[in-house]
Amino acid sequence: MPSTNKEKSKTAKKTSNGSGKKTSYLREDLYRILNDKNVADPKKEPKIDKEILLAMYRNMVRTRLYDERGMMLQRQGRIGFYVPSFGQEAIQTGTAACLKKEDWIFPSYREPGVFLYRGASIVSMFCNLWGNSGDVCKGRQMPVHYSFADLKLFSVSSPIATQVIQAVGASLASKIRKTKELAVTYCGDGGTSETDFHTGLTFAGAMKTPTVFIVTNNQYAISVPLHKQTGAKRLADKAIGYGMPGIAVDGNDVLAVYSAMKDAEKRAREGGGPTLIEAVTLRMGPHSSSDDPTRYRDEKMYDFWKGRDPIVRFSDYLKSKKLWDDKKEKALHSEIKEELAEAVEKAEKMAIPDVTDLFSDVYAEKTQQLLRQEAELLKEQELRGKFENTSEAFPL
Repeated sequence: MPSTNKEKSKTAKKTSNGSGKKTSYLREDLYRILNDKNVADPKKEPKIDKEILLAMYRNMVRTRLYDERGMMLQRQGRIGFYVPSFGQEAIQTGTAACLKKEDWIFPSYREPGVFLYRGASIVSMFCNLWGNSGDVCKGRQMPVHYSFADLKLFSVSSPIATQVIQAVGASLASKIRKTKELAVTYCGDGGTSETDFHTGLTFAGAMKTPTVFIVTNNQYAISVPLHKQTGAKRLADKAIGYGMPGIAVDGNDVLAVYSAMKDAEKRAREGGGPTLIEAVTLRMGPHSSSDDPTRYRDEKMYDFWKGRDPIVRFSDYLKSKKLWDDKKEKALHSEIKEELAEAVEKAEKMAIPDVTDLFSDVYAEKTQQLLRQEAELLKEQELRGKFENTSEAFPL
């Protein structure tokens, strides 16, 4: 079982950045199951059914390929904006695999793998990138801001850490109703500097809500390195002040992430209150399609983490268990790429939202004010002729 709030902050891997200054690459305090050769510690290795292991691996690969397609679409000028999650697939999949369908999920904009594991329509996700009529939000959200109410996947917010207080509210409701539902929420290391993070964890700790806070420490809040975000050596230690357990895990070790999440999920469901999980990794791609990470990142750190690709590590583990091989790998990539190509073709053909969609889904029933506004707009459309979509894929 992963230990919490007890480890000392140490550095396992160090290198010189050329100026003689030592730079940490991998902390010794991180809970790990896979070693540097991707062999599992038999004393820590979780018992996971073969079907779940393979579903987790498939989801990690699917997430990576979905991200690649999203970035490709933006570079081709077919969509205006994309936020990739390269290198963070283990965190998304390892946590999502522990949840039940009745649990609430409050993600940030860098968790496509959580949506995919939960069963979200990949066509609908692509439609969101175009903001067309196939988009659940009918183009009224940013790209990569998915929403699937039927799957209890709460709408993604652009403001950083907004989802943290929303998750606490949902889990508090669960506690009041005496159900076994829990809420999990995700934010990046930059999110821990936001007031909503402090507010959410204060309430969760005081009220012992069934909430799991996943902090993806990918080292940079856009271009701001972690050491400029906080004086804390471990983001997991922030849990102490809020009266909850905190654990730091190797975010590129899906088995470690799964184990930490499983403990947190069990604690929440049994009335033990919230948990903060710091999943340490490195954002391998840009913050968004508008960003150039080569202008600010530590390239030696990048090279180190590139050698710890979570998909490669998990693949090696599965191969050691005789559950995977290169032939299956090739077939999986071919299958997913075909699925993505078909989904893109369907999504791109969708019409733009109708002008009256401006007034739908605002309230359960349209108010008199909305009805008047809709009538006025339709009258204007009749006078001016059909409205045309003169916008282009906006580059953010």
